[in-house]
Amino acid sequence: MIFVTVGSQKFQFNRLLKEIDELIENKVINEEVFAQIGVSDYKPQNYKCKEFVTQDEFNKYLDEARLIITHAGTGVIVNAIKKGKKVIGIPRLSKFGEHVDDHQIQLLNEFANMNLIETCIDEKELKEKKKSGVVYPSVAYEIGARIQEVTGSEVRVTVPGHMQR
Repeated sequence: MIFVTVGSQKFQFNRLLKEIDELIENKVINEEVFAQIGVSDYKPQNYKCKEFVTQDEFNKYLDEARLIITHAGTGVIVNAIKKGKKVIGIPRLSKFGEHVDDHQIQLLNEFANMNLIETCIDEKELKEKKKSGVVYPSVAYEIGARIQEVTGSEVRVTVPGHMQR
C-alpha cells in the first residue's frame, strides 16, 4: 500500500494528487493508494482519500504502507524513517501556490543527502522514483539514535526484514 500525505497546511497540493491519479491511470502504480489530502480541492478519481485523518488513523496508514509519498513534513518523514519505510518527498512550491516560499526544497535535500529518502523536485520524476529506492536500515537506526539523544525519549526503529532496535 502507498500512503500519500500532504499535511495540514492551509495550502493545496493538487499537483501531487493529480500526478498520483495519472500514475494509477497509466498503470505505473498498481497497488492500493490512500491519501490524506488536506485542503486540496482536487478530488482523486483512482484512489481513496480523506481530507484529514486522526492521529490513530495516520499511524495505521503509516504502519501498513510500503511507501510513503509526502510533502516536506519533518514529522512524517522522521516517523516513516523510524519505521523503516521508503519515503519519497515532494516539496510544496510557492510558484504553484502550495506554500509561501520554497524552503521545503532545502529540507528534502538535507534528508536526501543523508540517504534517508528519495526526493522529487518535479512531480513528473515520481514515476522513476517509485521504481527505485531501498530501505537503508543502518541509516534508519542511526537517525533513531540521534532522535533519542536529542529528545531523551526511547526510540524503537523497525526496518522490514531486520531486527527491531
